[in-house]
Amino acid sequence: MRVQTLTLAAAGAALLAPTTVPGALHSNEPVRYEGSVRAADLLARVRDCAPVSHGHYRSDAGTRADIPVCGTAEAVFWKADMDIDCDGSPGPRCNSRTDPSFADSTAYQQSDGRQLDPERLPFIVVPVASNIWNHRDYGIRGGSVAAVVYKDRVQYAVVGDTGPRDIIGEASYATADALGINPDPHGGGAPYGVTYIVFKNSRVSPIEDHAAAVETGERLAKQFVGQVDAFDDSSESDQSDRISDSGASDVSIDSNVADVSDGGMNGG
Repeated sequence: MRVQTLTLAAAGAALLAPTTVPGALHSNEPVRYEGSVRAADLLARVRDCAPVSHGHYRSDAGTRADIPVCGTAEAVFWKADMDIDCDGSPGPRCNSRTDPSFADSTAYQQSDGRQLDPERLPFIVVPVASNIWNHRDYGIRGGSVAAVVYKDRVQYAVVGDTGPRDIIGEASYATADALGINPDPHGGGAPYGVTYIVFKNSRVSPIEDHAAAVETGERLAKQFVGQVDAFDDSSESDQSDRISDSGASDVSIDSNVADVSDGGMNGG
């Protein structure tokens, strides 16, 4: 559930408070640097904005609406804060005790019908379709692949939840944790500096297969920044055949992806 990010002053005070120990709320595992595409190369590609939204989003309730959704031929992107989405399958770090706004459901579900696990699965939240912007018109669905950039770090994720119609900038506990952002659902997050790049007509199935999201995200990110080599130029159909023959996850770029539950109005 969306929680407004701390101001810089409040964040500093929270870090000094002896009762606030962010490390106790998430693992001490090193930040994962996924893939070989550099954050700087992705950010250079999204330096200029060609708006595709019919208006602007707020970063939090009560703030100014000044965030557009921008587009290229291959992707859509926005630059915002990161609020922590702890909704979904409850765990030791994401539950009604750690998150006062916790909801035990997400807009999209795992292949076994269970809700997504925000502690383990890197996913992002998109605003529910509205007259500001309809993500479905740009091939964005549950399972669409995203590259989330923060400072010099890149984390691949999937679209896993929907949020308020006029607010943008939110991702799961696992996404924040992997990027080195405090994932505490009650006061964590980043107040600015996060770039969300979502690749059009991409899809990972099952949605919970993070390894497949990394594989697809890395390939699409290379194409996005112009780092395609001979191996990456292999045809999509050949790759799909190899995946099908091996019994692995369905990793595809599909312009006809079915939208399974995008009508949900989860708070994100």
